[in-house]
Amino acid sequence: MRIALGSDERTALTEALADDLRGRGHEVVLVGPPGGEQLDWAEVGRRVGELVVSGETDTAVLCCWTGTGASIAANKVAGVRAALCTDAETARGARRWNDANVLVLSNRLVSPPVAGEMLDAWFSTAADPSEAEAIASLDAER
Repeated sequence: MRIALGSDERTALTEALADDLRGRGHEVVLVGPPGGEQLDWAEVGRRVGELVVSGETDTAVLCCWTGTGASIAANKVAGVRAALCTDAETARGARRWNDANVLVLSNRLVSPPVAGEMLDAWFSTAADPSEAEAIASLDAER
């Protein structure tokens, strides 16, 4: 699977996420400072969202200090369903009930071990088909 990993800063969390994703056998596309570009959170969020919606990546993990700004920026891209998560159960629910396609984490709050648990949940959970109509209605409003 091809995964975008974006952040407005290079941190211990972004390094751990890149290593974890590669360890799972994924190809990682770095956006922002983790990839050597100086970009602010708004631009990182937009670029990550565009990579997912265009099909250049299958999904994405996005980080900023709180996770809120990056989440808002990514969600401005039509077709993105970015979910700010702080634990595995929230990540699982975002995939199951919202068919989220971008996992957003706080660089401040999330530790590498908790991020690994969230990735486990993210990759092992499929969207609930009974939610398809609600999800489609959100996408249609854009």
